[in-house]
Amino acid sequence: MTKIWLIAGALHGFLAVALGAFGAHGLRSKLEPLEDGAKRLANWETAAHYQLTHALAIFAALWLATRVDSALPSYAAGAFSLGALIFSGSLYLYSLTGTKLFGAITPIGGLGLLAGWVCVLLAALRYSGE
Repeated sequence: MTKIWLIAGALHGFLAVALGAFGAHGLRSKLEPLEDGAKRLANWETAAHYQLTHALAIFAALWLATRVDSALPSYAAGAFSLGALIFSGSLYLYSLTGTKLFGAITPIGGLGLLAGWVCVLLAALRYSGE
């Protein structure tokens, strides 16, 4: 599973940077004139920020996996990956379309991200520090 999560982390990092740049340089001129354009741009930035942060969190979970004899770090990496996909993906879609249904899905992704952090916490409690 480690290779899958390494690839997922790299893909999330790549997409976060690429989509963040697209939002700043390509999307801004399209959204700014819209009534809710500022909010949609802010949501896009939040999506890229959370996706990039959790790409790094995947790598941190994988580091922890080398220190703790537990499946929890792998579960954390999976939760971070799926959570970022749903959280950031729904915000990207909401920003592009203005469809509020996508915004309603965002908290599901947030729960996935929180689950990942709980797994990291539980794994860290098992870490002997040696």
